[in-house]
Amino acid sequence: MKQPLAYINPAAKIASNVVIDPFVTIDANVEIGEGTRILSGATILDGARIGKNCTIFPNAVIGAVPQDLKFVGEETLAIIGDNTILRECVTVNRGTAAKGKTVVGSNCLIMAYSHVAHDCVIGDHVIISNATQLAGEVQVDNYAVIGGGALVHQFCHLGAHIMVQGGALINKDIPPFVKAARDPIAYTGVNSVGLRRRGFSSETIREIQEVYRYIYMSNLNVSDALDRVEAELPATKERDEIIQFIRNAKRGILRGYFS
Repeated sequence: MKQPLAYINPAAKIASNVVIDPFVTIDANVEIGEGTRILSGATILDGARIGKNCTIFPNAVIGAVPQDLKFVGEETLAIIGDNTILRECVTVNRGTAAKGKTVVGSNCLIMAYSHVAHDCVIGDHVIISNATQLAGEVQVDNYAVIGGGALVHQFCHLGAHIMVQGGALINKDIPPFVKAARDPIAYTGVNSVGLRRRGFSSETIREIQEVYRYIYMSNLNVSDALDRVEAELPATKERDEIIQFIRNAKRGILRGYFS
């Protein structure tokens, strides 16, 4: 259902059952999947690709050109997965030549006034709370939860199943399964409540906690702690995910609270 007061470029590819409210603007190079609703005042610009059963709230803007002076008009995308909600005034800029696309996954909730900058890659089932700002080329893995008003430095990598305190200034990578809080931001334990809610067993949670005891409570540097983890703890999917994440961390990982 398309309201006559909306502007829809005839070249846009929109599924037949998409609901478009009055005063929406949709540009030409846009694709919108079945069951999605675009509420009044939203703006969908060239390069936007919106999946099925999404809800885009008033004054959200998807596909605006990057806020990056290196951008010179190259054709890039802003991709939103299925079943994702973008609340009021959310902005998702499209990519640059660096990656060619900005991606927000499926089943995500991006709350009001949040910004997802160029070339970010957001996984599935991610919650980004109100007024959080992601700089360019940030990666956020599946099931991460970021508290309101957080500021994330460019190129940071936030791991899966983390919980980040609202108002945090994040300038280091945050490895998977942890809680990050305090000022300055620090490791404050394993996100055991979130992990239980997602079906992790008590045994698996204890194994994850043991890995992080080596990393944050052994008085070893990170490299030596990882060597000890590999030598002394049994291999598990979660152990290996943590090791790989930390070894690949380009910005280093957040400090321990007591370090």
